[in-house]
Amino acid sequence: MNSAARRIGRTLALVLPVVLVLSGTLAVTRVPWASPGTDSQMLTASSENASTKAGSRAPQDVLRDRLLVELQDKDPGVALTHLQEETTKRPSLAKHCMAIARALGRAAVAKYGGATHRAQAWSRPVCDTSFATGVASVQ
Repeated sequence: MNSAARRIGRTLALVLPVVLVLSGTLAVTRVPWASPGTDSQMLTASSENASTKAGSRAPQDVLRDRLLVELQDKDPGVALTHLQEETTKRPSLAKHCMAIARALGRAAVAKYGGATHRAQAWSRPVCDTSFATGVASVQ
């Protein structure tokens, strides 16, 4: 009697998890959104209704755009200082610092009408001199 109960227990221990997994899988495949032939609604975002909030953009893109505006309004030195402050304050932006500094370098050349020597005068060792690289890439 003891061995028969043990054999039934072992059988149930092996078969029961398989049955539960299969029944759960079958239950999930029976929901209406899983089969392509059902009349389910699909929610899509259209370009007419999409909002363009700054919160939906990546932080590095927001920072880059803000610094580019600042560069145009003031001077490249102010933008570079704020770039250094932001990367110090938010280390997650450090990996994007070089790309932002290069964009600032190119924008500085555009601001000064292609005069790379004027843009290069603002160069500092922010993000491994990427600002200077951006200025030089315009030539």
